[in-house]
Amino acid sequence: MRRQCERGAVAVEMALVLPVLILLLLGIMEFGRAFNTQVTLTHAAREGVRVMAISKNPNDARIKAIGAAVSLNPLPTVIDVTPCNTSLVGQQTTVTITYQLSTLTGIAGPFTMKGRGVMLCGG
Repeated sequence: MRRQCERGAVAVEMALVLPVLILLLLGIMEFGRAFNTQVTLTHAAREGVRVMAISKNPNDARIKAIGAAVSLNPLPTVIDVTPCNTSLVGQQTTVTITYQLSTLTGIAGPFTMKGRGVMLCGG
C-alpha cells in the first residue's frame, strides 16, 4: 500500500520535467527549420551564380535564385549579384541572398540568414 504522504508525487515530477521536454522539442523544431532554410538559401545562391557565370545577366541570375528558393515563405527579396568583368581573367562572380527567418515559437528571432554562391566568370 502507498503511504498518504506520497500522493501527488508523480504530478509534481511531471510538472518539473514537462516544461524542459517541451522546450527541447521546440528547440529541435526551430533548429531543423533554420537548417533547412540555410540549405535552401545556399542552393538558390549556387543556382543564381551558375546562371550569372555563364550568361553574365544579373536579372536572369536573380530570377533563377528566386525560382530555386520558392519553398521559402515569404520569398527572399534581397539578392546581391556581383557582375562579371570580361576584361579580367579569372574573375569571380558572387550571388548573396539575404533572408529574414521568423521563428515558429516567437521565443527568439527573427534571424538574418545568408546564402552565398561563388563561381569563376565564364563557367
